[in-house]
Amino acid sequence: MPTRFLTALPVYNEEQHVAAVLDEVSRYSPEVLVVDDGSSDRTPEILAARSDVQLARHERNRGYGAALNTAFEFARREKYDVVVTIDCDGQHEPQRIPRFVTACTGNVDIVSGSRYLKHYPGDSEPPAQRLWVNQRVTAELNRRLQLNLTDAFCGFKAYRVEALQHLKIDEAGYAMPLQVWVQVAAAGLHVIELPVPLIYLDEKRSFGGVLDDAATRLEYYHLVIDRSIAAELARGRTFAACANAGESLG
Repeated sequence: MPTRFLTALPVYNEEQHVAAVLDEVSRYSPEVLVVDDGSSDRTPEILAARSDVQLARHERNRGYGAALNTAFEFARREKYDVVVTIDCDGQHEPQRIPRFVTACTGNVDIVSGSRYLKHYPGDSEPPAQRLWVNQRVTAELNRRLQLNLTDAFCGFKAYRVEALQHLKIDEAGYAMPLQVWVQVAAAGLHVIELPVPLIYLDEKRSFGGVLDDAATRLEYYHLVIDRSIAAELARGRTFAACANAGESLG
């Protein structure tokens, strides 16, 4: 039976990119959900004019993690087999959606994009501070959780919807992927990585407030990892190695 999948995009003030990104996503995904996380620019107007996507809207900005959690709840409720998440800032290539869906079958629970598995012609030079933070956090997750990841923060992913029952996400902000990795490790889910191009269209994109400082952001990420690990241990879960966690497909 063909896999029924949904592509979900968290959106916040993306009036510059949202129309072009959705035009391209709709070419590769028959069902698309946009979670508008309280946009205050022209994004709601642009989305309201489209008939080819489903919409969910937060009345106020609740954060990247909260927007993805809304998408997960929608995918579970509507009984999709796979949900693909892709950012709406033009830094992911929608033509790769079918490959992510195809890879998220059988015993694979999560397919995670990695910008560091393979070099593509035209790859961007990553901002030094962002690369430093990503490398530090990825190494910490691998060490503490027995993972084998190369990119802890890529937003291009495919999740087997049935596996979402193991995730209880309450981290609303940009550290949400770290809570996911902790819960993935505790549940022993099967993760693979797929290479994706490294594209930065806005190297000065803000994380919001004090998180624009790399050292402060790193400290926040450490706190989220600590808190998430403590929560899993309190639930009686352990951190045996994930099944083939971080296995990569070229």
